[in-house]
Amino acid sequence: MNTKYTNLLLLLCLLLLKNTIVLAQSANAPFPWPEGKSVAVSLSFDDARLSQVDTGTALLDRYGVKATFFVVPSSVEQRLEGWKKAVVAGHEIGNHSLVHPCSGNFLWAREKALEEYTLEKMQTELQEANQRIQTLLGVTPETFAYPCGQAFVGRGQQTKSYVPVVAKLFTAGRGWLDEAPNDPAYCDMAQLMGIEMDGKDFDEILTVIEAAKANGHWVVLGGHEIGAEGPQTTRLAMLEQLLQYANDPANSLWIAPVGEVAKYINQQRSGR
Repeated sequence: MNTKYTNLLLLLCLLLLKNTIVLAQSANAPFPWPEGKSVAVSLSFDDARLSQVDTGTALLDRYGVKATFFVVPSSVEQRLEGWKKAVVAGHEIGNHSLVHPCSGNFLWAREKALEEYTLEKMQTELQEANQRIQTLLGVTPETFAYPCGQAFVGRGQQTKSYVPVVAKLFTAGRGWLDEAPNDPAYCDMAQLMGIEMDGKDFDEILTVIEAAKANGHWVVLGGHEIGAEGPQTTRLAMLEQLLQYANDPANSLWIAPVGEVAKYINQQRSGR
């Protein structure tokens, strides 16, 4: 073979090998969280339960931690002044629908069953919820949490996902009762995995965070009531231990609202 072409072929092989090595290193590189942090955690609470502003926000504010509250407008009205204070304190207000529709298999949801919804009806209600929250609190939600973690409308062969509606209206949509954290390089912002923190001890939550830290992932925790005990309750003792852990620089944890983390990830993905 001509020496000129042999050298050219060798050069091309070396360039391909170099690019392969660079791509492999990039794929294995940890996600660049702010300030060199190793893991991201977002605290979120659903429904605008009374205990969230009666008890929870005071604890969060004491540690300087901002959470995401996915609210239903009618529930906000029951503690309007408390929710206004939460906004002033810097907590994120997300959309949790207008009337909290879920499958009609929940008897309490039979009159607002997802099986009877259309995509058009869902979009209209989500937009109305945003408008009512804006009127009540002066903020327009940029994030959403699926009531009951269910993302469908209709039934049988007419069943449709309303994830595309959420993707159109919001920066992020959070699920419920999921089993894994979110890979920031891969996750679908409209279908974020949400892990339950109700009824959990700190050691249980710490196990989840440490596993996520090993991979540089994002843990989105979801809860309801905030108190000492009870059903669907994020325990105050656990929450305080978690806040102390998050505020210790040695633990290399970035704790921020869902919307803030989602926007940061989107910026990193786009190279900005």
